[in-house]
Amino acid sequence: MEEKGNLSTNMRRILLLINCLLMSVGVCGGPLMMRLYFVEGGSRIWLSSWLQTGGWPLTLVPLSILYLYRRKTEGSNTKFYFVTPRIFIGSFIIGVVTGLDAFLYSWGASKLPVSTSSLLIAAQLAFTAVGAFFLVKQKFTSYSINAVVLLIVGTVLLGIRVNGDRPEGVTSKAYVIGFIVTTLAAALYGVILPCIELIYLKAKQAITATLVLEIQMVMSFAATAFCTVGMIANKDFQVISREANQFNLGEARYYTVVIWTAIIWQCFFVGAVGVIYLSSSLMSGVIISALLPITEVLGVIFFTEKFSGEKGIALFLSLWGFVSYFYGEFKKTKKLKNTIQENEMTTTQTELA
Repeated sequence: MEEKGNLSTNMRRILLLINCLLMSVGVCGGPLMMRLYFVEGGSRIWLSSWLQTGGWPLTLVPLSILYLYRRKTEGSNTKFYFVTPRIFIGSFIIGVVTGLDAFLYSWGASKLPVSTSSLLIAAQLAFTAVGAFFLVKQKFTSYSINAVVLLIVGTVLLGIRVNGDRPEGVTSKAYVIGFIVTTLAAALYGVILPCIELIYLKAKQAITATLVLEIQMVMSFAATAFCTVGMIANKDFQVISREANQFNLGEARYYTVVIWTAIIWQCFFVGAVGVIYLSSSLMSGVIISALLPITEVLGVIFFTEKFSGEKGIALFLSLWGFVSYFYGEFKKTKKLKNTIQENEMTTTQTELA
């Protein structure tokens, strides 16, 4: 596979689009499936955390396809993997932290409605922006700053009415705790995204699509191992069958929900690392925030959550921020293209002279 710098513009755009679509599936579907699990009778927080990264073996499918492709083009001496011990250790550590983040997020999701996850997105984007600035020296333009501010303000609006849309059966104390824990999860994942980008920058080797998938697989494996320990300590494995029997939608649908939750969340993680590889951690954070309105609307439709005036304003500001960011990216790409063309013309004229 080609490294990022050698990808053609069209191929890079196609891969970026594919990863954005994968992220869309995860961002919109993951919280809904998780909330469905809790609403219909599920109660195991560690199991819910495990499902966020437990689909990591699915990554072996694209890795196998890429390996067979390389073997066909490069011969029998093709390397099976590219991850080095240094990258493995870094990815594993980030994976363990991701497992902790998954636990915090599941804890919060068990107490909060889907639409209130906006606070999570708001805090996450803020910490991603700060982390990207300090860790990977992300350069901000007026458009990206405008997008970050709009997305944060728009989503924080949904957190103003704390306790205003508390689910039935959840106490005020539990709701507030869920709110705080969700914010902590947001801050933690906001730092994780630029840390992934930092691994790419410090890898000291060509960053290929294969290596990116390997890094993601190591991270998800480490996160799953962390959550597995939590499940064992909490004796979740012993009660899964009983919980399935008592599930409101039936035992068969319980396992359907569990399986699809793992698949959908894996789409998110693969898409996220792909967007970071092809663009930046900041863009990954912006896309997550921009998808918030869809998640909110789906939460209102499927779980009959309230759609207040604050949510309407947040929807408008989120879309505005999304457009602002990508308009800035379009102008930056156009300016870079013009600069390259001018340099090529100058070089040609110099050679002719």
